[in-house]
Amino acid sequence: MYNTLLTKFVDSLALCIRACTKTIVVAILAMASFTALAQTTGWISAPEHPPVKIRMMSTGEQSDDGSTVQTILDVELDGDWKTYWRSPGEGGIPPSWDWSDSTNIESVNWHWPIPKYYEQLGVMTLGYKKHVSFPVTLTLKDNTQPAVFRASLSFPSCTNICVLTDYDIELPIDTQTLQFDEEAMFLFNQGMSQSPREANRTSVNGLFWDKSKQQLVTQLTSKNGWDKPQVLIDGQEVIDDFFAQPAIYITGNTLTAVYDVSNWLGEVDLTSRRVSITVSDTNLAEEMIAPVGSTPITYQESNNGFGVMLGFALIGGLILNIMPCVLPVLGMKLNSIIHNQGASNRHIRISFLASAMGVITSFALLAFGMTVLKMGGNAIGWGIQFQNVWFIAFMLIITLLFSINLLGLVEFRLSSGLNTWIATKGDDSHSGHFVQGMFATLLATPCSAPFLGTAVAYALGASYQELWAIFIALGIGMSAPWLIFATFPNLTKLLPKPGAWMFKVKLIFGLMMFATSLWLASLMTPFIGKFSTILMSLSIVISVLIWIGRKLGRKVLIPIVATTTLVFGAALIIGSVTADNWATPIVDDLAWQKLDSKQIPQLVEQGKTVFVDVTAEWCITCKANKIGVILQNPVYNHLQQEDIVLMKGDWTTPSESVTQYLQSNGRFGVPFNIVYGPSYKSGIPLPIILDSDTVVQTLDAAR
Repeated sequence: MYNTLLTKFVDSLALCIRACTKTIVVAILAMASFTALAQTTGWISAPEHPPVKIRMMSTGEQSDDGSTVQTILDVELDGDWKTYWRSPGEGGIPPSWDWSDSTNIESVNWHWPIPKYYEQLGVMTLGYKKHVSFPVTLTLKDNTQPAVFRASLSFPSCTNICVLTDYDIELPIDTQTLQFDEEAMFLFNQGMSQSPREANRTSVNGLFWDKSKQQLVTQLTSKNGWDKPQVLIDGQEVIDDFFAQPAIYITGNTLTAVYDVSNWLGEVDLTSRRVSITVSDTNLAEEMIAPVGSTPITYQESNNGFGVMLGFALIGGLILNIMPCVLPVLGMKLNSIIHNQGASNRHIRISFLASAMGVITSFALLAFGMTVLKMGGNAIGWGIQFQNVWFIAFMLIITLLFSINLLGLVEFRLSSGLNTWIATKGDDSHSGHFVQGMFATLLATPCSAPFLGTAVAYALGASYQELWAIFIALGIGMSAPWLIFATFPNLTKLLPKPGAWMFKVKLIFGLMMFATSLWLASLMTPFIGKFSTILMSLSIVISVLIWIGRKLGRKVLIPIVATTTLVFGAALIIGSVTADNWATPIVDDLAWQKLDSKQIPQLVEQGKTVFVDVTAEWCITCKANKIGVILQNPVYNHLQQEDIVLMKGDWTTPSESVTQYLQSNGRFGVPFNIVYGPSYKSGIPLPIILDSDTVVQTLDAAR
C-alpha cells in the first residue's frame, strides 16, 4: 500500500512539472512574439472608410550610435482611391501628423517618393494610387532609453469624393531589442530609391519669372541626357501657388520646363523666391533648391521628333561630302574607280559597298565612343577627338602616308605575310576601299554643316538607342553617293577614260592630302608650342620636296613649286584688288575677352551687346566663318563699335567651362555663335555657317 501511494505521488509531481514547464515555454514564446510584433502597428483601418489601410513598421536598422531609427509608413488604397504628395497640386491636401505626444523622439523626417499626375474633373493633382511606402527616419533624444512614436495621422484619400480620416499610431522602439524585419527593410529601401536625393547628376542653369505671361521657366542640365523626365516645383515660399503640368523642351542635355503659375489671390510674382526643384527620370530622382531670377532664358519652343532628326542626319551626312575635309579622300576614290573602269559591274559594286561600309562602320565606332563617354558622365561633343594630341598625331601620320602614296613616292602593296589596313589603303582591294571610307569619316569630324549640328545635338541628349540610330543615319547619308554608284555601277562609264591626265589629277589630290597633313601639323601648336610646330612643318615640307625631286625628277618638282607659288600669289593679288571689302590685313586683332557666362547678364544690363564665338583651331567651319565673315566688312567694323563686347570660348583643348556653356545652349560642337543685347537678354543664336547680312541684322536687333 505504501508503494502504491508513493507511485501516485511521483506521477502527480511529474504531471505538475510538465504543466509548469509548458506554461513557462508558452510564456517565453509569447514574450518573443510580443517583441517581434512590437516593431509594427499591424494594419490599421477605419470602419467608416475601409478602402484605405495603413501600418507603420520598424526595419530594425539604426545608425551606428543608435540615435536614428528607420521606419516605414505603408499605405494600401483600393480601386481608384488616391492620396497626395507633399504639394498636392490644384486640389487636395497632403497627409500630415501630430506626433507631439511621442516619448523620447527628437525629430521626424518624412521622405516623399516621386508622385504622378492625376486629373479628376479637370483638376490636376499630384499623388499616389494603389500602394505607397513612405520612408520615415526617427531621431531619438536619448538612444539608451526606449521610445514610443505616438501620432495622430490625418490622411486624405479621394476618388470623385474626398475623405479625410484620422488614424492613431503607436510604435514602441527600443534600440536594445530591435530585430531586422526583411519586409520592412525591403519597403523602406524601395521607398528611398523612389525618393529624391541631393542633386549630383543634374544642375540648374537658371530660373526666370516671366511676369507678363505668369510663367516660370526652369532650365536644367543632365550629365547623362534625358529620357522621360518629370520636373516638379514646390517650396515653403510658394506654398500657395499652383504650378500646372509643364511644357518640357529638350535640346541635347538641356531641359527647359515652362509652368503656368496661378494663385487664388490673384497675380503671382515669384522673383527672388527660392523654390524646390524635384526632377525624376529613368534611374534618376534628385532635388535641388534655387532662387527665381529675372534674366530671360532662351530655349527652343519645339521638340523635333525622332523621325525628323533621322531626316536631318541623312541630309547632314550627305552635305559632309562637299566639305573641304573630305574632298581629298573622295578624289582618291574617284581616281581608283576611273583607273578600274574596265572592271566588272560586280567588282565596282562591291568596291563602292566596301567604301560605304567603311563610312558607316566609322560612325558606329563614333556612336560607341560617345556611348561610353556618356555612360561615364564625361563631356561629349562632335569632333572632341581632335582635342587629343595622340589622335592628331595618328591622323597626321596617316594623311602623310596617303599623300606620299598619291604623289607616287611610295607604293603600298599587300605583303605575303602581313594583311594590315596600312598595306591596303593604297591599292584597289575591297579592304582598301573600306579603309578609305573609314578615313573619310575621320577627316569629316572637324567639319560642321547645316542639319548636322541639330541632329548631333539631339542624338547626344537622347536615349542610347536614338543616339546609335542618328549616327548610323549620318553614316548612311555620307555614304549615299557611293551607295548610288553601287546600285547603278554603269554610272562609272560616264566618267572620263583613263589617260595621261590621270597622273596630273593624282598629283593634285596628293597635294590636297599633303595640305591636310600640314593643317593637322598646325593643330599640334597648343600641345607642343608654336616653334616646335613650325620646325616640324618645315621639316615635313622640305623632306617631301626633296623626295619628289629625287623620285620624280625636276619635271614634276618644278611645276608643283610653280603651281603652289602661283596659287598663293593669285590669292594675294585678288586680296589686294578687293581690299576695300576685306579687313586688311586678315589678322584677328579684335578685342576678344575670355568667355565668362556669368558676366554676360551684367554687361547686357549696362547696355552692352555681347557677341560670343565658341571655336576651335581644328574646326574648319570655324575658320571659314572667321576668315570669310567675322574678319570681313561690314561685320568687322560692327564688332569694333564701342557698345560691342566680344567673348571667345576656345574648345581646341578640353575645357569644362566651355563644354558646360555649349550644353547649356543645347550644343555639342563648334562653331557656336550667339548675340546678347538689351533687346534680347536671353540671346539670339546664329546659324552654323555665318553670312554678313545675318550677323549684322542680329547685332542690330539685339541692341
